[in-house]
Amino acid sequence: MYLLDANIFIEAKNRYYGFDIAPGFWTWLDNAHAAGMVGSIDAVRTELGNGGDALAQWARERGPFFQKIDQPTTAYFGMLSTWAQSQNFTAAALAKFAHGDADDLLIAYAKAHDCTLVMHERSNPSSRKRIMILDACAVLDVPVTDPFEMLRREGARLDLYSAVPGR
Repeated sequence: MYLLDANIFIEAKNRYYGFDIAPGFWTWLDNAHAAGMVGSIDAVRTELGNGGDALAQWARERGPFFQKIDQPTTAYFGMLSTWAQSQNFTAAALAKFAHGDADDLLIAYAKAHDCTLVMHERSNPSSRKRIMILDACAVLDVPVTDPFEMLRREGARLDLYSAVPGR
């Protein structure tokens, strides 16, 4: 299963898969979720819901798409915390990672449920001001990909509704 980070939804809505120009992407997500191929976690839904826009509405209408954190997931919090504490990150970076967003929850959930984490973020091991998801994923051996590779691997086709402009 693919587990989507908040930035996948946000970037898609704001840039290349806007609801008005690429509804096929959003339909594919719904269908892929129904097939058990994609999802996310409740903390991402909360983050998306803070926007007050079409994406917030989309997330509110798809409760089952966003999984709750469960007992198997919590088993990995300690490992992530121990690693982060050992890396000389700033106190602000540690606090944000553990309590400020969904990053640690996504990584732990992905590990506990054998998911591939889908995100745009890149590695930056020299940064001490922010814990990068990709770097933390490496600690728990969580596979990572980007949304375009996910779509390719799964054979997604986002055909145009109409190839003729103005129709």
